[in-house]
Amino acid sequence: MNDTILKISNLKVAYGGIHAIKGIDMEIREGELVTLIGANGAGKTTTMKAITGLQGWVSGEAQYLGKSIKGVPSHELLKQGLAMVPEGRGVFSRMTIVENLQMGAYSRNDTAGIATDVERMFEIFPRLKERAAQLAGTMSGGEQQMLAMARALMSKPRLLLLDEPSMGLSPIMVEKIFQVVRDISAQGVTVLLVEQNARLALMAADRGYVMESGLITMSGNAKDMLDDPKVRAAYLGE
Repeated sequence: MNDTILKISNLKVAYGGIHAIKGIDMEIREGELVTLIGANGAGKTTTMKAITGLQGWVSGEAQYLGKSIKGVPSHELLKQGLAMVPEGRGVFSRMTIVENLQMGAYSRNDTAGIATDVERMFEIFPRLKERAAQLAGTMSGGEQQMLAMARALMSKPRLLLLDEPSMGLSPIMVEKIFQVVRDISAQGVTVLLVEQNARLALMAADRGYVMESGLITMSGNAKDMLDDPKVRAAYLGE
């Protein structure tokens, strides 16, 4: 059995007096593609922010590679191989595509390796190669999503968190993004995927968690969840 890369125990997060996360348990093993689905406001993004040090938490524990990450800043986690592509992409709009990719590798100092990985990103995302000198802010939403994912991959993550990668994209671009997610996973990067498109997420994932009102209400094999009547009624529009 694969080693656990991330283990969350009874995690609670509050904004002011509002309890956004009410005590959740999650586990992700090395090499898995795990998805977290749920309605808007369920607490999915808050969970991602708590894992990556962007949001403090009230109580509970989160361990990455067997060590507590409570209070560890995001940039330190990135150096340890934990990267996130946030909702809304967040590219450096006034930098070129190449400069954005180089920023993704800011914690590395292997110059030759960085150059090699830029070329590898261009192979994964040919659209970016065509526009290498273009300012990121002038690209379409789908192209910016590709760039945000490529930039995160430049840090050589062991665990990649993707928050709503398909949001606001055309159906053809959504399919492209999901193909890349599957490819990244197949190359051995562990992935935690938060996604509104529950059907595509469960089809791509090994395992899934369902989140409702700050609680995990269901977990299991992703393919089994696709056939679950409650999941189908609530999240697959059936």
